[in-house]
Amino acid sequence: MSRSLKKGPYVHPKLLKKISARKPGEGAPIKTWARSSTITPEMVGFVFAVHNGKDFITVRVLENMVGHKLGEFSPTRKFNRHGGKAQKTA
Repeated sequence: MSRSLKKGPYVHPKLLKKISARKPGEGAPIKTWARSSTITPEMVGFVFAVHNGKDFITVRVLENMVGHKLGEFSPTRKFNRHGGKAQKTA
């Protein structure tokens, strides 16, 4: 279920403060642990370092990402490939 239209999209207040203090593409990536924050049009052009539980994944926000969550672009699980002995020999 999505968030109420009356409330608007959730963006962590500290993240909004960091965005308003910078210009897009300027300086180092903005470090954040707020994976549940929705990407808004004001964030386009910024580079974020999103925490995945172990380290920070760099995410450059593009126009087609608006409406998605920051955590969607920072996977928390590492895929190690399918198969067993047959896969190793190939």
